Amino acid sequence: MKRFLQTLVGDIELNKDLSLLLIIGGLYSLGIALSNTFVNVYLWKQSGQFIDIALYNLAIVVLQPITFLLAGRWAKKIDRIIVLRLGVTFLSVFFTTVLVMGENAGEYLLILGALLGIGYGFYWLSFNVLTFEITEPETRDFFNGFLGILTSFAGMIGPIFAGFIITHMEKLTGYKVIFAISLGVFLLAVVLSFFLNRRSAKGSFHLKGIWNLRKDDDNWRAICRAHFFQGIREGTFIFVIVVWIYVATGSELAIGTYGLVASAVAFVCYYLVGRFIKPSYRKKAILIGGIILYGAIFFIIFDLNFTKLLLYGVTVSIAYPLLLVPYVSLTYDVIGSGWKAAEMRVEYIVVRELFLNFGRVTSVVLFIISVLVLGEEKGIPIILLVLGLGHTVIYWIVKGIHLPHVEEKESYSVLKKK
Repeated sequence: MKRFLQTLVGDIELNKDLSLLLIIGGLYSLGIALSNTFVNVYLWKQSGQFIDIALYNLAIVVLQPITFLLAGRWAKKIDRIIVLRLGVTFLSVFFTTVLVMGENAGEYLLILGALLGIGYGFYWLSFNVLTFEITEPETRDFFNGFLGILTSFAGMIGPIFAGFIITHMEKLTGYKVIFAISLGVFLLAVVLSFFLNRRSAKGSFHLKGIWNLRKDDDNWRAICRAHFFQGIREGTFIFVIVVWIYVATGSELAIGTYGLVASAVAFVCYYLVGRFIKPSYRKKAILIGGIILYGAIFFIIFDLNFTKLLLYGVTVSIAYPLLLVPYVSLTYDVIGSGWKAAEMRVEYIVVRELFLNFGRVTSVVLFIISVLVLGEEKGIPIILLVLGLGHTVIYWIVKGIHLPHVEEKESYSVLKKK
């Protein structure tokens, strides 16, 4: 068994905290794959308007960065693990609220979006900080790749299982069953978080210093800009594709099939990228992934049907691992090489996420404007072509990043401190 595990993960030493963080990340992915995929469709069936779904997602991306600010302060003054539990707890509250509201959920879009945004904010702040603390430069590509494998596996089994349950139950009963299962998964993640070692931080929360550091640190400025453009694509694509699948097929099971096929491809690609892409090839992988992601859009903007949506899903499932695994690792390495990285790691994560969510907010606002001005039929394809450039731009921003070698890091940090 040990030899098999070593063959699977390579020359990586797995400790308790790293393993637990991977399991918690996997449970989070399973809970989201089971139900969040269908929340947009659940609300769509009650509304039938893209504007309403966009407003729900706008509430998410507005509350998320606000929560990041609060979560960052608490992570410095209290404990990262407590912040992680708060995130998963708010996600549990979200699904409980959806269950209680039932068929009236569509009347409370902004409240539901706010709850989910708060949950995301607490969860991702703590998870990203813990990732930075628990992993090292030599284990980050493995961690991000293996987390991608777990996410893809959850994406394989979650949507198809949920789609089957929903289509074989009357009216909205299946949705309630799936939301209840997701609630249980998130509660299990809360329990597992108690086995992580407590990680308190010293010092005050100095966000302004890390925000202004962009003026002096070229690498940090590039990473912040790159995350803004990452958010430009993510903000809209995250909900449009799922609703389009339902519109094209009228079947929740089709959404599950899409998730199964796309995630199966991503499962293999995340393993290969995490296992074999070395740091020296990161930027080339980011470039190739970004180009493929943009090219995939042309499958879906003309004569939409389920076959083209599947082709889109397979294509982006190849591209995302190529881009995200090296990109996330590069981001953490830039932070780790930055000024006062150990002391200010929480602030670095908060600023990064602020730029990511600024991009998402901009994306959803532009989507709403395009639909209001041009209508859904004409406006959505046009805005997708514009917003889809977000990930492609990332390479041109990060290509100039230069990281010090391991032996240079100490002197580099001292230089930044001056």
